[in-house]
Amino acid sequence: MAARLIALNHRRTREQNRAFVTECPLSEYDALTRSAELQQLVQRISKTTDGEQQRQLKSALPFRCPHYTRFADNHRDREHIDPESFTWQTCVDIDDPELVEKANMMSEKLDIQADGEWQCMMLHKDYSARRKLHIDIRLPIGMTVPEAQRAYCRALGVEADTSCFTPERFIYITPADYEIYRADGWYEQLSDEEIAIRRKAYTDRGLSIDGRTADGNYFDAESSVSLKESRVNPCPKEFPQEFKGIAYDAIIAEFWRRTGGVPSEGERNKRLHQLAANLRAICDNNQQWLLQVMPSLGLSQQEMQSIIHSACKEPTKGSKMMDEIIDRLSLTINHSEEDDTDGATEDAGAALNVKALPMGLKESLVGVPPRMHMPVLCSVLPLAAAYADQVEVRYCDGEMQKLGMMSIIHGEQASGKSVCKHAINVWLRQLDEEDELARQREDEWHEKKKARKANEKAPDDPKVLIRVVPITISCSTLLKRLKNSRGHTLFSFGEELDTLRKTNGAGSWSSKYDIYRLAFDPIDSKWGQDYNSDQAESGVVRVAYNWTMLGTDGAVRKCFKNDNIENGLSSRMLLAEMPDTAFAKMPKYRRRTTDDEGRIQDAVRRLRSYNGFVDTPKLRHAIENWCEEKRIEAAKDIDHVKDVYRRRAAVIGFRCGVIFHLLTGNIKESKACTDFAVMMAQYSMEQQIRTFGNVLQNQYVDAEQESRRYSCNRSIFDQLAPTFTIDDVAALKSKSVSHNAIVKIISRWNIDGWVEKIDATHWSKTKHDNDK
Repeated sequence: MAARLIALNHRRTREQNRAFVTECPLSEYDALTRSAELQQLVQRISKTTDGEQQRQLKSALPFRCPHYTRFADNHRDREHIDPESFTWQTCVDIDDPELVEKANMMSEKLDIQADGEWQCMMLHKDYSARRKLHIDIRLPIGMTVPEAQRAYCRALGVEADTSCFTPERFIYITPADYEIYRADGWYEQLSDEEIAIRRKAYTDRGLSIDGRTADGNYFDAESSVSLKESRVNPCPKEFPQEFKGIAYDAIIAEFWRRTGGVPSEGERNKRLHQLAANLRAICDNNQQWLLQVMPSLGLSQQEMQSIIHSACKEPTKGSKMMDEIIDRLSLTINHSEEDDTDGATEDAGAALNVKALPMGLKESLVGVPPRMHMPVLCSVLPLAAAYADQVEVRYCDGEMQKLGMMSIIHGEQASGKSVCKHAINVWLRQLDEEDELARQREDEWHEKKKARKANEKAPDDPKVLIRVVPITISCSTLLKRLKNSRGHTLFSFGEELDTLRKTNGAGSWSSKYDIYRLAFDPIDSKWGQDYNSDQAESGVVRVAYNWTMLGTDGAVRKCFKNDNIENGLSSRMLLAEMPDTAFAKMPKYRRRTTDDEGRIQDAVRRLRSYNGFVDTPKLRHAIENWCEEKRIEAAKDIDHVKDVYRRRAAVIGFRCGVIFHLLTGNIKESKACTDFAVMMAQYSMEQQIRTFGNVLQNQYVDAEQESRRYSCNRSIFDQLAPTFTIDDVAALKSKSVSHNAIVKIISRWNIDGWVEKIDATHWSKTKHDNDK
């Protein structure tokens, strides 16, 4: 095997400043990525929200050079480059968080595209400390670094970052689990014959052997003006982003739909001129306004200004097409509002304000009958949480949490549960596309493994990232998928809960109780298994696994029996009950428009763009207040079932509120966000009590062994006289409640300051409580 060398700065000492690099074997890079110090530093960076502190921490990261393995005197600058050490590869940097997953998926497609220009040209791929993307590619013969960067970025559908074109550039190194893909040829020294061919392709163009010009820069056939610096919208948005309540993005999307789709490269100028000529009618013929709201489609700001100026010089005559587009989109919004207000969504105390929902959640409910809003919403929230898997939040108790969530939508057969499936399918599109490519790569590996001869070495496992797994997945396969998850959350959708319950093999419901519980719990909950056999997967992993299941009421009863209600699994579930359809008319549905589905995809991209710690103090305060109110209610009613279920219902409501907040894109939580979180906590608690309350109640043996009240007009505490005895409390409770249990209850009232002890048998309510 050819030597693999790399230029590194380990950042071991202060003397190793940013100008210092040394040529090392690639094994030193691998050892560096596995170090505990690097892991801890990257974790600190991801959790830091202060920009200046983040830059300081990032500057302490070790780094590698993508273009050269050797610099004279170990000094990294243009004058000290050794052209003989040119790597014939470059690293594409995707800095826009909303484009990371798109580029990730497209790079996979390009790499396996038969006879494509970029087939098998991807050498390495990893995430940065802030979950941006680095893609190392082999340079096509004859292309310089800037030319290859621009061409590859065009194929990805993103703008090229000209700061990546510098010869002496470096890339910060991240831990091994941030690595997504590595080809055998990464940093591998090419054969002498291939190097000679590549050098000749440069020298025939009058360039140096590494593709540079006399000034030391790589030759760039296109303009050297940075596309990033000449974006169409470099200044803060000062013009309205909506016309009559309709976003300009939606208007432009409808314009493209009516005129044959988004223009290709050869027709960009003409079609953008047509767009500007029509759009100016609703932008007051203002060129700066048009410049702000129009897409650039890869053109520079100067080119866009020229197109818009030309369009605005024509006589103003309005736009019939714009009038039709506005009328149609207005009609769509009005229909949506009718759906939202046609009998407000009221279910078990949930008052859902559909109009206040953020992007993605609102569109999920388009065309859904109001009585089914909560089941659909609860079905998509675990998937939305899985997309925001790089986010960490601090809960009311001070503990850090990820957004683990599991939901069960239940109802009688033929109750319309498939409406949830339709919404989930739209939300799943991006993961499905990525998983399809990953499964294709895994299948190719299996075929190569089968086809190898007895004396041949088995090909290396590609360890692909597959995030959508079947709900009946075996524990062994789930362990493998979690091992390869690269810090992401897996997701499952099951259409029939009963199918899972009946699975008696390794993928059964009962064998994964522990996994489900751990998936909900705070950060760093781990699970694993050990086998002596190579046929079964062994290891220990962090559990990050969300799911949504549909099922009948009977299936829920069979799955949740005494053991997994008492063991805490039931309180971790976000439950939603389908409306009663007995003797009811057939519900009417309406299809989502392409714009609705596009907004859901935008919501997915937004959730995926978040990384690190997100502070939500208003949410914490709102949920803490709600949880305390429920504690007081439970204590007055001596309702242990409510006391149990309020706690994790508060966590579920809090996480739902975080998703709401992320989707708004706001810096601080809105009033609508905190209202939503409290509503979801209340709904979750009431659904848990309704579904599991009786079973949990029957499991208590002392203080927990008492009757649960769903709708009592006055609590037991309120029914007591100002002065009372233990016997008075016992008379209001079930005969099964022991004397010791009642003493415990009164002691809790005393600790909370509600009562004072008069003598051995008498208690009195405090004046403070009587004044309430």
